[in-house]
Amino acid sequence: MSNEPAAPAIPAATIIIFRNAPEGGPPQVLMTIRSKGMVFAGGMAVFPGGRVDPADFALGEAVASSGAMTADEAAHQIAAVRETLEETGLALGLAGDIDAARAAQARAMLAQVGALAPVLEAFGWQLDLAQITPFARWFPKNEKIPRVYDTRFYLANLGTGAVDVSIDHAENTHLFWTTAQGALDAAERGEIKLIFPTRRNLERLALFASYEEARAQAEAIPVRTIMPQVVEQDGQTWLTILTDAGYPVTAELLENAARG
Repeated sequence: MSNEPAAPAIPAATIIIFRNAPEGGPPQVLMTIRSKGMVFAGGMAVFPGGRVDPADFALGEAVASSGAMTADEAAHQIAAVRETLEETGLALGLAGDIDAARAAQARAMLAQVGALAPVLEAFGWQLDLAQITPFARWFPKNEKIPRVYDTRFYLANLGTGAVDVSIDHAENTHLFWTTAQGALDAAERGEIKLIFPTRRNLERLALFASYEEARAQAEAIPVRTIMPQVVEQDGQTWLTILTDAGYPVTAELLENAARG
């Protein structure tokens, strides 16, 4: 057993982007396939997102001065906005003169400067974090994973969703829209791979017939940090989560659980 202290958790944010299904039925969410070479969740289907950068924390301090939320929470929401623009080309959580062409220009600038604040200044945009709803927080400690992420999940809505998305080519290989149940079914067929937190969140999302239902549940259930636990029961080893956090499935056999 190593006596070295565990590496600190990496703060991260991910965003579950809804759109109305083009032909009716349950809403769709946007997912991406991470490049196989990525250290964490390589080759897995996940929601767009990534780590919270120092520049996000700096901008979060400015947002917190208004008293609307803590600097830490603001930084995570800002990271969700930035990563969405970076990974998908969608300008969510922003207000101002925004159209497809300007969003594409802003995305290109973001790729060069690596921070959201200069982009906002250049395009005359403002943050509109009211578009972002806190949904969950996962901190799956695992000594076998070299990088442990403390990830906050958020919801956002495109409504009709009549917009184009495109991958960033750096971390992702494919973007696709799917219902939550459709993603779970695709995983069962072996078409995509899901890590434990993504699977649990998709099961939760599959409960909702609309974005409004998802947001209502998110606002009704306070966000608590979910730290999966390994437990022994009836001679089997299970990976379990909180039973009162809104998730319909709260345990999976450890041997079946993909953990990153």
